[in-house]
Amino acid sequence: MPREKPEPSPAEPYKARRMAESFGVDAQRYDRARPDYPDALVARIVAGSPGSDVLDVGCGTGIAARQFQAAGCAVLGVEPDVRMADVSRARGLRVEVADFEAWQPADRRFDAVVAAQSWHWVDPVAGAVKAAHVLRPRGRLAIFGHVYEPPTEVAEPFAAAYRRAAPDSPFNGQPARRPLDLYQAMYAKVGDTIRATELFGDPEQWRFDWERSYTREQWLDLLPTTGGLTQLRPDQLAGILDAVGDAIDSLGGRFTMTYTTLATTAVRVGTSSGMS
Repeated sequence: MPREKPEPSPAEPYKARRMAESFGVDAQRYDRARPDYPDALVARIVAGSPGSDVLDVGCGTGIAARQFQAAGCAVLGVEPDVRMADVSRARGLRVEVADFEAWQPADRRFDAVVAAQSWHWVDPVAGAVKAAHVLRPRGRLAIFGHVYEPPTEVAEPFAAAYRRAAPDSPFNGQPARRPLDLYQAMYAKVGDTIRATELFGDPEQWRFDWERSYTREQWLDLLPTTGGLTQLRPDQLAGILDAVGDAIDSLGGRFTMTYTTLATTAVRVGTSSGMS
């Protein structure tokens, strides 16, 4: 099913600004419906960082940032969409509005730089170098996100309805369900880009498997926040939601989602800034 990766420009998704900015159309829904990240992931990042100052790149509405705050961290968010940033601020987070590549850190340094479901909107080379610049020695860069697929009984009706509603969408070339190893390869490629900067130690790949049960209403609340649907007309979206709702009804009104949260993480080496 459509989600944040890959995007209409798979080689350079960070240039697809219209898609990137579409998630703020209903920022309150995004914040309400999107799932948290595994507590074990947050704890592992915190434990593997030299301190508790965290920079959240593309913090969105602050879903991950609030989890790091709850773990005792001081978090600063950088978010290009003012609508998303406003929700974060309303939830008590410090947020500066800017693209990460253009953001001005001044002399601030952090113990961890995290990107939750957002790194594909950042120039991967410039972003890795910028992260190295703002990290303290032995600071950690952690890039992570969810891979999720509903059961076939929900995924197939969704794919068929999406093809009918948006026949020209670039997402229509994708199968209804996509293999996990495709996403693992994408996170490995992120690691290759980080390694190529020569500013970090050898990247590690982390994986967290978990489940969540969704009612019909909960899933139909989340679905419009995914990348393939944020730009659809209301009539297109309504047809898709009707089809998916009927599919969930046929399963008794709820289903269990199997999630995998993948992470690529690396530790900053040396003491120089890495930037001229």
